[in-house]
Amino acid sequence: MNQKALKTLGWIAICTAMLMYISYFPQIMNNLAHPGTGDWIQPLVAAINCTLWVLYGLFKEHRDIPVALANAPGIFFGLAAAITALM
Repeated sequence: MNQKALKTLGWIAICTAMLMYISYFPQIMNNLAHPGTGDWIQPLVAAINCTLWVLYGLFKEHRDIPVALANAPGIFFGLAAAITALM
């Protein structure tokens, strides 16, 4: 695969990763509308996983900013979904 195709693939992967975590928004809204009915374990595990990936991306010798950026929304939306599910 040439460099241009690889770079394009990387940007597509970043966008889809971010969309995957932003897709928690409807679950958060449902959790707020119907307290105590949501699943909190999966979003919490996703938030922990994303935290680890962000740390990995930022603390490598040669920072991997795309990995950190792609996983950052998962921390916030995963925690929001987990917290609202417990309310």
